[in-house]
Amino acid sequence: MNKILLAGLLMLGAAPAFAAPQISPQSIIVNPIPAQVGVSVWTDKDPSGTRTPDYYPGERIRLYVSTTRDAYVYLFNVDPNGQVDLILPNRYSGGDNFVRGGTTKVFPPSNAGFTFDIATPYGVNKVLALASTTPLNLDDIARFRSGQNSGFAEVTVRTQTGLAQALSIVVNPIPQNSWITDTAYYNVAGGNVYNPAPDPYYPPQPDPYYPDPYYPDPYYDGYVVSHLGLRLYPGARLVERNDTRDAAYVKFDTGARLNDVLAYYEGEMRRLGFRTDYRRSNRGETEVRFSRGRESVRMNLQDQGRGRFYLRLVFDY
Repeated sequence: MNKILLAGLLMLGAAPAFAAPQISPQSIIVNPIPAQVGVSVWTDKDPSGTRTPDYYPGERIRLYVSTTRDAYVYLFNVDPNGQVDLILPNRYSGGDNFVRGGTTKVFPPSNAGFTFDIATPYGVNKVLALASTTPLNLDDIARFRSGQNSGFAEVTVRTQTGLAQALSIVVNPIPQNSWITDTAYYNVAGGNVYNPAPDPYYPPQPDPYYPDPYYPDPYYDGYVVSHLGLRLYPGARLVERNDTRDAAYVKFDTGARLNDVLAYYEGEMRRLGFRTDYRRSNRGETEVRFSRGRESVRMNLQDQGRGRFYLRLVFDY
């Protein structure tokens, strides 16, 4: 965790009372003058906030924030590819971003109804906390759309620099000494992800003709669960499946845990050349979006209890 205000003062020296927000060499917005509020942010693996702890895909992470006085805290996550997510505020339980001075809040709280699960891309992520004594208008950065399924806002900016520039505009109308930022870092590491088994051997055969909209079951041999070539979880018992040009689903029974099944199918998608764009989890259900060039696949995995899982894929070509 970097003390951004302190770093800004060391670099810039004394600043005028109405100095404009600064963007540091690390592309982080900083306040060049002393603020009336202080903020600290850290992860559950690093209470000191001074290190960059490793997390692995499928692992859960919790974020902590504290302020020196009552403030509104805005939490952003920026991944190595420049994808920006607004963590707080959100529309889930406990998603209010007001923090009492001298207290510590954890996100997500135990009653939130969702978890923060680590997903690729690998590399260092930045968590930016911006605390303000007054609410901020983030409409030009993120908005909640009517009818959206997710409780998180849709962010319209990309990259750390883009976020810093947008936030410098957001804080411009409020008193200069009423806001401050802090950052924490964590690393998405490899080496603890499910390693798929070698590809099974399929005898050569001519390309089948697929009548629209359904693909014939004989193509599948009871092992591949969609026309992408996605395979059934090892050792699972197939219960039901269907595959069309636009979507596919499969139900199967296994004694594995949700995180293990999820890690397997993320590995399968990587095997097929897809990358993970985002992941959201909520009470036994996880949604992941993948992309490969211009192709996009949305995967929904549900733990239906008693060892039964439901996997649905929606294709966008």
